[in-house]
Amino acid sequence: MVETGAGEVYNVVVIGGGTAGLVTAAGTAGLGGRVALVERDRMGGDCLNTGCVPSKALIASARAAHTIAHASRWGLRDTAPQFSFAEVMDRVRERRAAIAPHDSEERFRSLGVDVIRGSARLVSRREVAVGDRRLRAAAIVIATGSRPSLPPIDGLYEARPWTSETVFDDLRARPDGLVVLGGGPIGCELGQALARLGVHVTLVQSAGRILEKEDPDVAEVVRRAMEADGVEFRLEAQVRRVERRGGPLRVHLASARGEETLEAEGLLVAAGRKPNVEDLGLEEVGVAFTPRGITVDAYLRTSQAGVYAAGDVTGAPLFTHVADHHARTVVRNILTPWLKTKADTSVLPWCTFTSPEVGRVGLSETEARGGNVAHDVWIAPLSDLDRAIVESETVGFAKVLTAKGTDRILGAAVVAERGGEIVHELALALRAGVGLKDLSAAIHAYPTFAEVARRAADQYQRSRLTPRARALFEWLYRRARRT
Repeated sequence: MVETGAGEVYNVVVIGGGTAGLVTAAGTAGLGGRVALVERDRMGGDCLNTGCVPSKALIASARAAHTIAHASRWGLRDTAPQFSFAEVMDRVRERRAAIAPHDSEERFRSLGVDVIRGSARLVSRREVAVGDRRLRAAAIVIATGSRPSLPPIDGLYEARPWTSETVFDDLRARPDGLVVLGGGPIGCELGQALARLGVHVTLVQSAGRILEKEDPDVAEVVRRAMEADGVEFRLEAQVRRVERRGGPLRVHLASARGEETLEAEGLLVAAGRKPNVEDLGLEEVGVAFTPRGITVDAYLRTSQAGVYAAGDVTGAPLFTHVADHHARTVVRNILTPWLKTKADTSVLPWCTFTSPEVGRVGLSETEARGGNVAHDVWIAPLSDLDRAIVESETVGFAKVLTAKGTDRILGAAVVAERGGEIVHELALALRAGVGLKDLSAAIHAYPTFAEVARRAADQYQRSRLTPRARALFEWLYRRARRT
């Protein structure tokens, strides 16, 4: 703890009350450190207020409506779901409010954290200003997160589009048509959910396919499912301008179809995010950053000793679980700097919460080919899985990549209704160095969706049954019959 100079004195000052900041503050306080947490907006950051929590609540309601509308898949009668769109959005906000106490100012004060409201600015590498207050500490952690970015499209800003930051609070009545700009996870998740709730959705994507970080066969399964839910696609499309003049919003674009104008009541932009690095005093203190975020080393140290950064603001993969991992790493490195710990995201699972979900970890097949990594691919379709058959959820597959000629896992993708849950077995196997031979030998409860991972492993085992090995086994069986 800094003990000299004027101002309030702490072991750690954390700037930002999202996942990275909250975990850093709670971890420091839990280990006996004196910590201040500065937040200028809502506690909980993007994940609670505008990201993971409200989007999954919306997706859950959309899934229920879809199940009712397609009940004949389960031997029931298809029925048009009866609901109020406003009540669905009220539920989204109510579910968010139910979780909010976990991240609240009151809870963190009860943990021993000094929560300070206001905008923070670095004065030096040991001091933070919040209005007239001066907070001094041995370590400062910048965890200010990121925000949606608007692409430079003529008229876009004036059209007042929704983003993930505004849609859950501002969207209350069902819009008469919605254009979604962006075919990444956010655009696909929200576009599909809203289509299932009766909104006519057109998704515009500049690339030739959606979910560009996934393999084409994985993304195509999701695209077909979204299309079945009523989402229209404009791929390889460039938006020329956007205009709203009293009536419906107009999006002028050029695609393989030629010049086209889309009309809709609403516009949702899901075309990337940018780090919150403005007005923090980074330049004055000499903390290096780029348009991608604050520059950090493997230990999450910035260019100034004693100043760390964690989460989205570092330009790391934009996941809540990465921010959590960063925070735990920072807490350890501040407390025991002589036992430095690297932030290791080499085995990083993630999930896109479309229907079906996409669970991913490690190398994709596309990445392996692009990097000239010799590999084998093992695919197990859900259509062969007993649990998927009885549940009428047979769309999708599990794909596992292994190093060429071995059972060593390089990566996996699971596109299935429970893909985000199933992929964790493969992520643990990858991290622990467990190969497909051991995964095949592991007993799995029957009937479960998790068996699809073992089915992929079984394929590897069957591939080892060469003609020579089969001839040996046949000889052993003949010998056994004679005895």
